[in-house]
Amino acid sequence: MSTSTRTPVRAAAAAALLLAGAPSAAAESTEARRERGAAVVAKLNNGVPQPNLERMRQEFPFLADATEAYALGEVWSRPGLDDRTRQLAAVAAFAATGQTALMQVHAGYALNIGVSEEELKEIIYLITVPAGFSRAIEASQALSEVLAEQHSARPASGGTTP
Repeated sequence: MSTSTRTPVRAAAAAALLLAGAPSAAAESTEARRERGAAVVAKLNNGVPQPNLERMRQEFPFLADATEAYALGEVWSRPGLDDRTRQLAAVAAFAATGQTALMQVHAGYALNIGVSEEELKEIIYLITVPAGFSRAIEASQALSEVLAEQHSARPASGGTTP
């Protein structure tokens, strides 16, 4: 058998083997990715479900499952970057592309895992170079909202407790 004949035969055999085990492996894999995605949200959001994801789950369950399984369970769970680096990158990317609602979600996660307000502000300053002042101004306003929410959620310091 020539090499050109063997290659299609090998490819067909490999495809048949993959298809034979695909249904159960794919279902298991999707569920495992969803579980990893839920664990990512729990870790980044202090154990609280992510409100945007839960609202999406009500109206667009497929999109919510895909977000949880792929974006969070597959991509966000990859080794190679720590959560801090991922959050700073996400905040910068969403701010630079004008997706301030998603930037706010990830800025909140960043604050939850110990990124400082000053570091987030530096990210906003940084995006003036690749994305321009208008995007940075929009992002600064969105970040200000997140910081105001964080400040109002914290108990006032310096007072006496009953």
